[in-house]
Amino acid sequence: MHSSPLAGRTVVITGAARGVGAALARETARRGARLALVGHEKDSLEAVAASLPGPSLAVEADVTDLDALHAAADTVRSALGRPSAVVANAGIAEGGAFLASDPAAWRRVIDVNITGSSHTARAFLPDLIETAGYHLQVASLASIGAAPLMSAYCASKAGVEAFAHALRAEVAHRGVAVGVAYINWTDTDMIRDFDQYDVLRELRALMPAPARRVHPADVVAARLVRAVERRRTAVYAPAWLRLTQPVRSALPPVVLRVARRALPRLEARGPARYSGPLGAGGEADRLAAHRRS
Repeated sequence: MHSSPLAGRTVVITGAARGVGAALARETARRGARLALVGHEKDSLEAVAASLPGPSLAVEADVTDLDALHAAADTVRSALGRPSAVVANAGIAEGGAFLASDPAAWRRVIDVNITGSSHTARAFLPDLIETAGYHLQVASLASIGAAPLMSAYCASKAGVEAFAHALRAEVAHRGVAVGVAYINWTDTDMIRDFDQYDVLRELRALMPAPARRVHPADVVAARLVRAVERRRTAVYAPAWLRLTQPVRSALPPVVLRVARRALPRLEARGPARYSGPLGAGGEADRLAAHRRS
């Protein structure tokens, strides 16, 4: 792993307290990088940092707080040096019918996933320009094909995909590369919580077999880290997701037909429960937002 282009370089990962973010931290550290883990769960971030084999730093910051992210960038620069790569991974989700959702919680998904991603880029882009670095935006299959009962998440992931494309065109002449990571169902606490809701679980079960499979977080992380090493424009985990790009315009009609058949049957059992923030990360974000207010 010491032959990796990341060896001896500083890498920033947001949302690294658990799940894909923590798996990314472990995989990147194995390649000899210095890790800065950014998020608002300081204890969990410190536990991940303590488990890594090389230099690492846990920095408490809410990605929706631009001042806090600027302060985090200063801390990372002083402690570990200017980052050569940044992975904008922080994100939350909720599930349930749009009309049943809490407007403030719906807006929070948009704020964390889109605004938080843009704030991450704004805070660290000056460093990436200095290092001719790489910025990876974590998106989703939801960026390509939106699904019912996940309106905030799908809207936010489509938004971060578009943001990454625009940013790439802006900074390419400055030597900075920007990639988009399209990931499918991954074994995280968010997805495990998702499956506790009958309608959400059954909607996933209606997807084609490859599309509904849940993938280990470490396998997904390894694929994303290889993309960081190679400064890829796009990375798909699993690899077959790239096949959805040429046919993405055909996906909404397919989803509509499936939803028209399935939702009446599922709703006949009772209204789809609104999930609220999904997983431990979503709950931690809710508590943090409550403390700030």
